[in-house]
Amino acid sequence: MTPLQSRPVMLITGAARRIGARIARELHAAGADVVLHYHRSAGDAQALAAELNATRRDSATTVAGDLKEDGVPESAIAAVIARHQRLDALINNASSFYPTPIGTIDSRAWTDLIGSNLKAPLFLAQAAAPHLALTRGVIVNIIDIHAERPLRNYPVYCAAKAGLLGLTRSLAIELAPEIRVNGVSPGPIEWPDDHQFSPAERAEIIAHTLLKRAGQPADIARAVRFLVFDAPYVTGQTLAVDGGRNAHL
Repeated sequence: MTPLQSRPVMLITGAARRIGARIARELHAAGADVVLHYHRSAGDAQALAAELNATRRDSATTVAGDLKEDGVPESAIAAVIARHQRLDALINNASSFYPTPIGTIDSRAWTDLIGSNLKAPLFLAQAAAPHLALTRGVIVNIIDIHAERPLRNYPVYCAAKAGLLGLTRSLAIELAPEIRVNGVSPGPIEWPDDHQFSPAERAEIIAHTLLKRAGQPADIARAVRFLVFDAPYVTGQTLAVDGGRNAHL
């Protein structure tokens, strides 16, 4: 086994920007080689890979694809194995998020939101399972506190994340004992950059947290790192990282 192959290899979906990029940096800093998946953000993904490779040579690569499309999850996993010959962790972070008020829902929104938030993690996990079993690996799904506490005007997104919560528990059963499967449910961590929430709405959300402040992407990244590296007896669980909002809704 070469030195490159001896380091743990971790695939992070939606890793080009925001929370996904912070998770990638955290796992990389912990000693993992990272594969940065992206869909449209090629420039951001390549810049992040270059940044990480500048600190440790040949430690970051990229893989592209629309994961909700048939065959793409399987191709992504095959590309990781072809490059690294192993897989130690799958972090399902890629997600679509936008409102779908009742009366406006169409098949496009259904296919997109269910596809990115539920279908893709399932088919990625299925393709990755044989390889993760060989390394006693880990799956971490990025869920949402609204999987259990629905957000008004977002019924399809909330249903998709509720499905991912259930899938996390189901996969923990299906893939035990070789593979651990857990979730992280963010609260108000990093606002969408498309102005879905007004300043007043953001302030109201933060007021409903016990800590009275928004979280940071690093809070999610550290939770993922814990579940990957420091929780060998934890599986089938979802950790809310939300400043206590889930307890206060």
